[in-house]
Amino acid sequence: MTTPNASPFAHLLDGPCYAVIFSSQRSAGHDDDGYAEAADRMVELAAAQPGFLGVESARGADGFGITVSYWASEEAIAAWRRHAEHAAAREQGRSRWYTAFELRVARVERAYGSGRP
Repeated sequence: MTTPNASPFAHLLDGPCYAVIFSSQRSAGHDDDGYAEAADRMVELAAAQPGFLGVESARGADGFGITVSYWASEEAIAAWRRHAEHAAAREQGRSRWYTAFELRVARVERAYGSGRP
């Protein structure tokens, strides 16, 4: 999965925003079933949504992954949840791609960092 600006880091923000934290365990034996293409498509679609700020994602060899998407408002998150293609991908995730997942929404009060590529 790539970010819209091809950096592994989401853009750091000056003020509060929201983070949607999606933790998941991939199903075994489904490496070639369209998952990577669907994940890339979701990033592409999310990046086109009003209020989208960026995404960061990692997955271990054991199939456990975390994707954090950043949004300007809870309304932007709700609109993304209602997006028809995103809803279809979520259903595929439940039925084919994940054995377990959790989703958390958090308000980010500040962000800072160092040494960005």
